[in-house]
Amino acid sequence: MYRAIAANKRNTWFIMAFFVALIAGLGYVFDLYLSGGGTGVVFFGVLIGALVYVAIQYYSAGKQALSMAGAKQITKADNPRLYRIVENLAITTGLPMPKVYIVEDPAPNAFATGRDPEHAAVAATTGLLEIMDDAELEGVMAHEMAHVKNFDIRVTTVVFGLVVVIGLLADVLARMAFFGGMRRNNNNGGGHPLVLVLGILAMILAPLLAALIQAAVSRQREYLADATGALTTRHPEALASALQKLGEYGRPLKKQQASMAHLWMADPIQPGVIDRMFQTHPPIKDRVARLLENKARF
Repeated sequence: MYRAIAANKRNTWFIMAFFVALIAGLGYVFDLYLSGGGTGVVFFGVLIGALVYVAIQYYSAGKQALSMAGAKQITKADNPRLYRIVENLAITTGLPMPKVYIVEDPAPNAFATGRDPEHAAVAATTGLLEIMDDAELEGVMAHEMAHVKNFDIRVTTVVFGLVVVIGLLADVLARMAFFGGMRRNNNNGGGHPLVLVLGILAMILAPLLAALIQAAVSRQREYLADATGALTTRHPEALASALQKLGEYGRPLKKQQASMAHLWMADPIQPGVIDRMFQTHPPIKDRVARLLENKARF
Protein backbone atom coordinates (compact mmCIF):
# COMPACT_ATOMS: atom_id res chain seq x y z
CA MET A 1 0.00 0.00 0.00
CA TYR A 2 2.72 2.45 1.00
CA ARG A 3 4.72 1.51 -2.10
CA ALA A 4 1.66 2.36 -4.20
CA ILE A 5 1.35 5.76 -2.53
CA ALA A 6 5.04 6.49 -3.11
CA ALA A 7 4.65 5.36 -6.74
CA ASN A 8 1.71 7.74 -7.20
CA LYS A 9 3.82 10.64 -5.94
CA ARG A 10 6.61 9.72 -8.35
CA ASN A 11 4.13 9.21 -11.18
CA THR A 12 2.84 12.74 -10.71
CA TRP A 13 6.24 14.19 -11.61
CA PHE A 14 6.78 11.67 -14.40
CA ILE A 15 3.42 12.48 -15.96
CA MET A 16 4.00 16.21 -15.66
CA ALA A 17 7.38 15.83 -17.38
CA PHE A 18 5.87 13.64 -20.10
CA PHE A 19 3.12 16.10 -20.89
CA VAL A 20 5.52 19.05 -20.88
CA ALA A 21 7.68 17.14 -23.40
CA LEU A 22 4.58 16.44 -25.49
CA ILE A 23 3.59 20.09 -25.38
CA ALA A 24 7.17 21.07 -26.27
CA GLY A 25 6.94 18.79 -29.32
CA LEU A 26 3.76 20.55 -30.39
CA GLY A 27 5.54 23.86 -29.80
CA TYR A 28 8.33 22.79 -32.14
CA VAL A 29 5.77 22.02 -34.86
CA PHE A 30 4.16 25.42 -34.25
CA ASP A 31 7.63 26.99 -34.60
CA LEU A 32 8.28 25.25 -37.91
CA TYR A 33 4.90 26.28 -39.21
CA LEU A 34 4.99 29.95 -38.18
CA SER A 35 8.64 30.73 -38.84
CA GLY A 36 9.18 28.51 -41.87
CA GLY A 37 12.52 27.21 -40.61
CA GLY A 38 12.26 26.97 -36.86
CA THR A 39 13.76 30.03 -35.13
CA GLY A 40 13.13 28.67 -31.64
CA VAL A 41 11.17 31.72 -30.50
CA VAL A 42 7.76 30.09 -30.76
CA PHE A 43 9.12 26.80 -29.40
CA PHE A 44 10.47 28.38 -26.22
CA GLY A 45 7.35 30.49 -25.90
CA VAL A 46 5.11 27.40 -25.97
CA LEU A 47 7.46 25.51 -23.62
CA ILE A 48 7.53 28.31 -21.05
CA GLY A 49 3.78 28.66 -21.38
CA ALA A 50 3.41 24.90 -20.79
CA LEU A 51 5.54 25.04 -17.63
CA VAL A 52 3.48 27.92 -16.29
CA TYR A 53 0.30 26.08 -17.19
CA VAL A 54 1.45 22.90 -15.38
CA ALA A 55 2.15 24.96 -12.25
CA ILE A 56 -1.27 26.61 -12.45
CA GLN A 57 -3.04 23.31 -13.08
CA TYR A 58 -1.34 21.72 -10.08
CA TYR A 59 -3.21 24.17 -7.87
CA SER A 60 -6.41 24.79 -9.84
CA ALA A 61 -7.31 21.63 -11.79
CA GLY A 62 -9.35 20.26 -8.88
CA LYS A 63 -11.62 23.31 -8.84
CA GLN A 64 -11.84 23.19 -12.62
CA ALA A 65 -12.98 19.55 -12.53
CA LEU A 66 -15.66 20.34 -9.93
CA SER A 67 -16.87 23.23 -12.05
CA MET A 68 -17.01 21.15 -15.23
CA ALA A 69 -19.01 18.47 -13.41
CA GLY A 70 -21.48 21.07 -12.12
CA ALA A 71 -20.74 20.07 -8.51
CA LYS A 72 -22.17 22.13 -5.64
CA GLN A 73 -20.55 22.14 -2.20
CA ILE A 74 -22.77 21.06 0.69
CA THR A 75 -22.71 21.24 4.49
CA LYS A 76 -23.97 18.67 6.98
CA ALA A 77 -27.33 20.43 7.10
CA ASP A 78 -27.77 20.13 3.32
CA ASN A 79 -27.37 16.34 3.20
CA PRO A 80 -26.66 14.79 6.64
CA ARG A 81 -26.51 11.25 5.26
CA LEU A 82 -23.72 11.83 2.74
CA TYR A 83 -21.82 14.31 4.89
CA ARG A 84 -21.75 12.05 7.97
CA ILE A 85 -20.59 9.05 5.97
CA VAL A 86 -17.67 11.07 4.57
CA GLU A 87 -16.97 12.53 8.02
CA ASN A 88 -16.85 9.08 9.64
CA LEU A 89 -14.56 7.77 6.91
CA ALA A 90 -12.22 10.73 7.39
CA ILE A 91 -12.00 9.93 11.10
CA THR A 92 -11.46 6.22 10.43
CA THR A 93 -8.67 6.81 7.92
CA GLY A 94 -7.09 9.69 9.86
CA LEU A 95 -7.48 12.03 6.90
CA PRO A 96 -8.51 15.69 6.98
CA MET A 97 -12.21 16.20 6.28
CA PRO A 98 -12.55 16.83 2.53
CA LYS A 99 -15.04 19.24 1.04
CA VAL A 100 -18.23 17.44 0.05
CA TYR A 101 -20.10 18.12 -3.20
CA ILE A 102 -23.25 16.88 -4.90
CA VAL A 103 -23.76 16.74 -8.67
CA GLU A 104 -27.36 17.04 -9.85
CA ASP A 105 -27.40 14.12 -12.28
CA PRO A 106 -29.52 10.94 -12.41
CA ALA A 107 -26.49 8.88 -13.47
CA PRO A 108 -25.07 7.12 -10.37
CA ASN A 109 -21.42 8.05 -9.97
CA ALA A 110 -18.84 9.70 -7.70
CA PHE A 111 -15.34 11.14 -7.88
CA ALA A 112 -12.57 12.65 -5.78
CA THR A 113 -10.20 15.45 -6.73
CA GLY A 114 -7.59 17.81 -5.30
CA ARG A 115 -3.81 17.97 -5.10
CA ASP A 116 -3.37 16.32 -1.68
CA PRO A 117 -5.42 15.17 1.35
CA GLU A 118 -5.34 18.69 2.81
CA HIS A 119 -6.98 20.12 -0.32
CA ALA A 120 -9.29 17.26 -1.30
CA ALA A 121 -12.92 17.14 -2.36
CA VAL A 122 -15.33 14.26 -2.91
CA ALA A 123 -18.50 14.40 -4.97
CA ALA A 124 -21.50 12.15 -5.48
CA THR A 125 -24.35 12.41 -7.95
CA THR A 126 -27.98 12.55 -6.90
CA GLY A 127 -28.49 9.34 -8.87
CA LEU A 128 -25.95 7.57 -6.68
CA LEU A 129 -27.62 8.75 -3.47
CA GLU A 130 -30.98 7.46 -4.69
CA ILE A 131 -30.02 3.87 -5.51
CA MET A 132 -27.47 3.07 -2.78
CA ASP A 133 -28.31 1.93 0.73
CA ASP A 134 -26.14 3.24 3.56
CA ALA A 135 -23.63 0.37 3.49
CA GLU A 136 -23.23 0.64 -0.29
CA LEU A 137 -22.88 4.42 -0.16
CA GLU A 138 -20.24 4.04 2.54
CA GLY A 139 -18.40 1.60 0.28
CA VAL A 140 -18.48 4.04 -2.64
CA MET A 141 -17.28 6.97 -0.54
CA ALA A 142 -14.60 4.77 1.08
CA HIS A 143 -13.40 4.08 -2.47
CA GLU A 144 -13.23 7.82 -3.14
CA MET A 145 -11.49 8.51 0.17
CA ALA A 146 -9.01 5.80 -0.82
CA HIS A 147 -8.11 7.90 -3.84
CA VAL A 148 -7.36 10.73 -1.42
CA LYS A 149 -5.33 8.53 0.92
CA ASN A 150 -3.34 6.93 -1.91
CA PHE A 151 -2.59 10.31 -3.54
CA ASP A 152 -4.43 9.15 -6.67
CA ILE A 153 -6.16 12.52 -6.69
CA ARG A 154 -2.87 14.33 -7.30
CA VAL A 155 -2.00 12.12 -10.27
CA THR A 156 -5.47 12.16 -11.82
CA THR A 157 -6.00 15.88 -11.26
CA VAL A 158 -2.74 16.72 -13.01
CA VAL A 159 -3.59 14.31 -15.84
CA PHE A 160 -7.00 15.97 -16.22
CA GLY A 161 -5.48 19.44 -16.57
CA LEU A 162 -2.84 18.38 -19.06
CA VAL A 163 -5.19 16.33 -21.23
CA VAL A 164 -7.25 19.50 -21.65
CA VAL A 165 -4.32 21.58 -22.88
CA ILE A 166 -3.10 18.84 -25.25
CA GLY A 167 -6.53 18.79 -26.84
CA LEU A 168 -6.59 22.57 -27.21
CA LEU A 169 -3.12 22.73 -28.77
CA ALA A 170 -3.86 19.87 -31.14
CA ASP A 171 -7.07 21.59 -32.24
CA VAL A 172 -5.27 24.90 -32.87
CA LEU A 173 -2.52 23.11 -34.79
CA ALA A 174 -5.08 21.28 -36.92
CA ARG A 175 -6.78 24.54 -37.86
CA MET A 176 -3.44 26.17 -38.67
CA ALA A 177 -2.30 23.20 -40.74
CA PHE A 178 -5.41 23.02 -42.86
CA PHE A 179 -6.69 26.57 -43.15
CA GLY A 180 -3.29 28.25 -42.99
CA GLY A 181 -1.90 25.79 -45.49
CA MET A 182 -4.76 26.49 -47.87
CA ARG A 183 -4.17 30.24 -47.69
CA ARG A 184 -0.46 29.79 -48.39
CA ASN A 185 -1.22 27.56 -51.36
CA ASN A 186 -3.61 30.16 -52.76
CA ASN A 187 -1.34 33.15 -52.13
CA ASN A 188 2.25 32.18 -52.74
CA GLY A 189 2.61 28.59 -53.72
CA GLY A 190 2.18 27.05 -50.27
CA GLY A 191 4.38 26.26 -47.33
CA HIS A 192 6.72 23.33 -46.87
CA PRO A 193 4.74 20.08 -47.21
CA LEU A 194 6.73 18.55 -44.31
CA VAL A 195 5.19 21.12 -41.98
CA LEU A 196 1.71 20.11 -43.07
CA VAL A 197 2.56 16.43 -42.51
CA LEU A 198 4.01 17.16 -39.06
CA GLY A 199 0.95 19.21 -38.19
CA ILE A 200 -1.39 16.38 -39.15
CA LEU A 201 0.68 13.78 -37.27
CA ALA A 202 0.84 15.96 -34.17
CA MET A 203 -2.88 16.64 -34.38
CA ILE A 204 -3.61 12.88 -34.42
CA LEU A 205 -0.90 11.43 -32.18
CA ALA A 206 -0.81 13.97 -29.35
CA PRO A 207 -4.41 13.38 -28.16
CA LEU A 208 -3.96 9.61 -28.61
CA LEU A 209 -0.85 9.59 -26.43
CA ALA A 210 -2.62 11.73 -23.85
CA ALA A 211 -5.59 9.33 -23.83
CA LEU A 212 -3.32 6.29 -23.46
CA ILE A 213 -1.57 7.79 -20.43
CA GLN A 214 -4.93 8.83 -18.99
CA ALA A 215 -6.28 5.27 -19.35
CA ALA A 216 -3.15 3.53 -18.06
CA VAL A 217 -3.03 5.70 -14.94
CA SER A 218 -6.71 5.19 -14.19
CA ARG A 219 -7.17 1.42 -14.55
CA GLN A 220 -4.75 0.22 -11.89
CA ARG A 221 -5.61 2.95 -9.40
CA GLU A 222 -9.26 1.80 -9.50
CA TYR A 223 -8.29 -1.69 -8.34
CA LEU A 224 -6.11 -0.18 -5.61
CA ALA A 225 -8.88 2.16 -4.44
CA ASP A 226 -11.35 -0.75 -4.32
CA ALA A 227 -8.95 -2.71 -2.11
CA THR A 228 -8.19 0.28 0.12
CA GLY A 229 -11.87 1.12 0.48
CA ALA A 230 -12.71 -2.47 1.42
CA LEU A 231 -9.93 -2.44 4.02
CA THR A 232 -11.34 0.76 5.48
CA THR A 233 -14.92 -0.46 5.91
CA ARG A 234 -14.10 -4.17 6.41
CA HIS A 235 -17.17 -4.75 4.25
CA PRO A 236 -16.06 -5.67 0.71
CA GLU A 237 -19.49 -7.15 -0.06
CA ALA A 238 -21.08 -3.70 0.27
CA LEU A 239 -18.64 -2.16 -2.20
CA ALA A 240 -19.10 -5.14 -4.55
CA SER A 241 -22.89 -4.65 -4.34
CA ALA A 242 -22.49 -0.94 -5.05
CA LEU A 243 -20.36 -1.70 -8.11
CA GLN A 244 -22.95 -4.17 -9.36
CA LYS A 245 -25.62 -1.49 -9.05
CA LEU A 246 -23.40 0.93 -10.96
CA GLY A 247 -23.19 -1.66 -13.71
CA GLU A 248 -26.94 -2.30 -13.72
CA TYR A 249 -28.16 1.28 -13.37
CA GLY A 250 -25.23 2.96 -15.06
CA ARG A 251 -25.93 5.60 -17.66
CA PRO A 252 -23.87 8.40 -19.23
CA LEU A 253 -23.67 11.64 -17.31
CA LYS A 254 -25.56 14.63 -18.65
CA LYS A 255 -22.28 16.56 -18.74
CA GLN A 256 -19.88 14.16 -20.46
CA GLN A 257 -16.25 15.31 -20.37
CA ALA A 258 -13.74 12.83 -21.82
CA SER A 259 -10.86 14.79 -20.23
CA MET A 260 -12.15 14.00 -16.72
CA ALA A 261 -13.59 10.52 -17.39
CA HIS A 262 -10.78 8.93 -15.36
CA LEU A 263 -11.79 10.87 -12.23
CA TRP A 264 -15.17 9.17 -11.86
CA MET A 265 -15.73 5.88 -10.05
CA ALA A 266 -17.45 4.35 -13.08
CA ASP A 267 -16.94 5.26 -16.73
CA PRO A 268 -19.22 8.30 -17.29
CA ILE A 269 -19.09 8.10 -21.10
CA GLN A 270 -21.73 6.36 -23.19
CA PRO A 271 -20.52 2.77 -23.83
CA GLY A 272 -19.08 2.34 -27.29
CA VAL A 273 -17.84 5.91 -27.64
CA ILE A 274 -14.33 5.07 -26.51
CA ASP A 275 -12.55 1.99 -27.75
CA ARG A 276 -11.64 -0.60 -25.09
CA MET A 277 -8.00 0.31 -25.56
CA PHE A 278 -8.69 3.82 -24.27
CA GLN A 279 -11.17 2.97 -21.54
CA THR A 280 -10.24 4.62 -18.26
CA HIS A 281 -11.86 1.98 -16.05
CA PRO A 282 -11.45 -1.79 -15.72
CA PRO A 283 -14.66 -3.82 -16.27
CA ILE A 284 -16.99 -3.68 -13.27
CA LYS A 285 -17.38 -7.46 -13.24
CA ASP A 286 -13.61 -7.82 -12.83
CA ARG A 287 -13.59 -5.34 -9.95
CA VAL A 288 -16.46 -7.18 -8.22
CA ALA A 289 -14.72 -10.53 -8.73
CA ARG A 290 -11.50 -9.25 -7.16
CA LEU A 291 -13.33 -7.91 -4.12
CA LEU A 292 -15.28 -11.12 -3.51
CA GLU A 293 -12.29 -13.40 -4.14
CA ASN A 294 -10.22 -11.50 -1.58
CA LYS A 295 -12.93 -10.72 0.99
CA ALA A 296 -11.31 -13.00 3.57
CA ARG A 297 -8.16 -10.85 3.45
CA PHE A 298 -10.14 -7.68 4.08
